[in-house]
Amino acid sequence: MSLARNLNRALTVTTGLQVRRAPHAAKEKSQKPAAPTVTKRPAAPYRCPASEELPTERLLREPVFIISSIRSGSTLLRMMMGAHPRLHAPHELHIGRLEVACNNWHSERAMGELGLKRGDLEHLLWDRVLHRELLRSGKDFVVEKTPANAYMYQRLKDCWPDARFVFLLRHPDSIARSWHESDPEKRPYDTAVTDVLRYISAVEEARTADADGFTVRYEDITADPEREMRRLCAFLGVDYAPAMLNYGTKTSSELVRGLGDWRDNIRTGTVQPGRALPDANAVPERLRPVCRAWGYTS
Repeated sequence: MSLARNLNRALTVTTGLQVRRAPHAAKEKSQKPAAPTVTKRPAAPYRCPASEELPTERLLREPVFIISSIRSGSTLLRMMMGAHPRLHAPHELHIGRLEVACNNWHSERAMGELGLKRGDLEHLLWDRVLHRELLRSGKDFVVEKTPANAYMYQRLKDCWPDARFVFLLRHPDSIARSWHESDPEKRPYDTAVTDVLRYISAVEEARTADADGFTVRYEDITADPEREMRRLCAFLGVDYAPAMLNYGTKTSSELVRGLGDWRDNIRTGTVQPGRALPDANAVPERLRPVCRAWGYTS
């Protein structure tokens, strides 16, 4: 605590008065106000719980995260997984946008005494939200599929050391064209390529870092859904459920909100064939390295 604060506290106790800094003189109205400064909030500090600490640090055990780009079929995969009797796959939860703040030094100091930094508090919040959702479902494991999770793979891994990751791939050019076609005027094809490359790069970085993750391709799901769901269930340690191939229908608002090429899959509740792979010669040069990395010939 500063010397000025100590003196001010002593003065308050003895006289009931406080010393305050005089306000700055008002600037002339003719003076042009300075442009506001935009500062990025620093990353939240946190610690990674050890495996022996998990029973007290986390309520949720072995959550499943689908890591994918936008327009990759993650809604289809979520609904197929959610039809499994042991897997609960709610809508996109965007937990990475849930933040916690200590609004004064009293709360910050109190949390510090508990060994909790801002990031630790956020992790507790995320864990409670997902655990609450899982309890309400009555199932065993939660599946979260927000595409922005591709940018926070390491944070999710640090929050839940026992998390399982499913990497959903799709031909990069199909992703870009689907993103472009969803709003051609707003997103010319070249702009769409730039947009999806950010997601694709994040997915590949996470996939490379996680040797224990499970990789599945959208085209393989639409070509042979039973085979791919059997593979996925084996990875998750649950029995295969035929209901995953007949997952029912959803509300009209969910059907029309950005589902792109798999809209018919969602509406019918059964997996339909996806679009044909792009002509290799038509794939932009910027997308070709990741096409090769993901096993698409280009």
